[in-house]
Amino acid sequence: MASKSFGILFFCLGNICRSPVAEAVMAQLVAEAGLGDQIRVDSAATSTYEIGNRPDHRTQAVARAQGYRMNHVSRQLRPQDLEDFDLIIGMEDKNLDDAFSLLRPSAAQKDKFRLLRDWDPVGKGIVPDPYYGNTADFELVQTIMIRTIPALLADIKARLA
Repeated sequence: MASKSFGILFFCLGNICRSPVAEAVMAQLVAEAGLGDQIRVDSAATSTYEIGNRPDHRTQAVARAQGYRMNHVSRQLRPQDLEDFDLIIGMEDKNLDDAFSLLRPSAAQKDKFRLLRDWDPVGKGIVPDPYYGNTADFELVQTIMIRTIPALLADIKARLA
């Protein structure tokens, strides 16, 4: 593989439920593929609600049960992310709207934004926010990530080739 570098940033409202799971799943797949020197993974929030906080305890419990590690602390999207990342991936349309309002990306920069389920083999849609739900809602988010992120990684690997 060429020595190109690729940055991927996942984001959601608070960066404590959905995007840290996406980051953890992608980071593990990247490490297993031996691509840690080529693919950078991070996650962020559109809001300031949870800045500085670790992922929700339910998110962590479900991730741990599947063998994923989370070392993330919530942060908000920042203008520099538009330069630092090649793909900026939200969980639902509202996330995209909020990110565009916050960052005011140029037309070219908007091309970097996608929804995670654009790669879902089951079909497009949103990754529902489990925050006000129960354990099953957090497990659903994890299931979507585990099902979808391998296809996203395959896409990124093709871009790096």
